[in-house]
Amino acid sequence: MLKDLIEFIAQSLVDHPEQVKVREIEEEKVTVVELSVAGEDLGKVIGKGGRTAKAMRAVLLTAGVKANKKTVLEIIESH
Repeated sequence: MLKDLIEFIAQSLVDHPEQVKVREIEEEKVTVVELSVAGEDLGKVIGKGGRTAKAMRAVLLTAGVKANKKTVLEIIESH
Protein backbone atom coordinates (compact mmCIF):
# COMPACT_ATOMS: atom_id res chain seq x y z
CA MET A 1 0.00 0.00 0.00
CA LEU A 2 2.75 2.49 0.93
CA LYS A 3 4.67 1.62 -2.22
CA ASP A 4 1.65 2.24 -4.46
CA LEU A 5 0.87 5.52 -2.75
CA ILE A 6 4.38 6.95 -3.21
CA GLU A 7 4.54 5.64 -6.78
CA PHE A 8 1.26 7.40 -7.65
CA ILE A 9 2.36 10.70 -6.11
CA ALA A 10 5.79 10.61 -7.77
CA GLN A 11 4.42 9.71 -11.21
CA SER A 12 2.03 12.65 -10.97
CA LEU A 13 4.92 15.06 -10.36
CA VAL A 14 7.59 14.03 -12.88
CA ASP A 15 8.12 14.39 -16.63
CA HIS A 16 9.23 10.76 -17.00
CA PRO A 17 6.72 8.66 -15.01
CA GLU A 18 7.92 5.47 -16.70
CA GLN A 19 11.26 5.86 -14.88
CA VAL A 20 9.71 6.04 -11.41
CA LYS A 21 10.58 2.95 -9.39
CA VAL A 22 9.57 2.31 -5.81
CA ARG A 23 10.93 -0.44 -3.62
CA GLU A 24 9.63 -1.29 -0.18
CA ILE A 25 12.08 -2.83 2.29
CA GLU A 26 10.41 -4.36 5.34
CA GLU A 27 12.38 -4.55 8.55
CA GLU A 28 11.16 -5.48 12.01
CA LYS A 29 9.86 -2.07 13.09
CA VAL A 30 10.75 0.08 10.10
CA THR A 31 9.62 0.15 6.50
CA VAL A 32 12.03 1.85 4.11
CA VAL A 33 10.48 3.12 0.89
CA GLU A 34 13.08 3.81 -1.80
CA LEU A 35 11.92 6.16 -4.54
CA SER A 36 14.03 6.25 -7.67
CA VAL A 37 13.42 8.87 -10.39
CA ALA A 38 15.23 10.17 -13.49
CA GLY A 39 17.99 12.68 -12.74
CA GLU A 40 16.13 15.60 -14.32
CA ASP A 41 13.03 14.79 -12.22
CA LEU A 42 14.85 14.73 -8.91
CA GLY A 43 14.17 18.41 -8.22
CA LYS A 44 10.45 17.98 -8.90
CA VAL A 45 10.19 15.18 -6.35
CA ILE A 46 12.21 17.01 -3.71
CA GLY A 47 10.53 20.37 -4.33
CA LYS A 48 11.55 23.89 -3.41
CA GLY A 49 13.23 23.79 -0.04
CA GLY A 50 12.38 20.08 0.22
CA ARG A 51 8.67 20.79 0.68
CA THR A 52 7.42 18.08 -1.68
CA ALA A 53 9.66 15.42 -0.14
CA LYS A 54 8.60 16.55 3.33
CA ALA A 55 4.93 16.25 2.35
CA MET A 56 5.47 12.72 0.99
CA ARG A 57 7.25 11.78 4.21
CA ALA A 58 4.30 13.13 6.22
CA VAL A 59 1.89 11.00 4.18
CA LEU A 60 4.09 7.93 4.76
CA LEU A 61 4.31 8.68 8.47
CA THR A 62 0.54 8.88 8.76
CA ALA A 63 0.03 5.67 6.79
CA GLY A 64 2.74 3.97 8.85
CA VAL A 65 1.05 4.89 12.12
CA LYS A 66 -2.00 2.90 11.02
CA ALA A 67 0.24 -0.10 10.33
CA ASN A 68 2.07 0.49 13.65
CA LYS A 69 5.40 0.87 11.82
CA LYS A 70 7.90 3.63 11.37
CA THR A 71 8.35 4.57 7.72
CA VAL A 72 11.33 6.18 6.04
CA LEU A 73 11.41 7.65 2.52
CA GLU A 74 14.70 7.61 0.63
CA ILE A 75 14.83 9.44 -2.69
CA ILE A 76 17.55 8.32 -5.10
CA GLU A 77 18.48 9.22 -8.66
CA SER A 78 18.18 6.40 -11.18
CA HIS A 79 20.83 5.97 -13.83
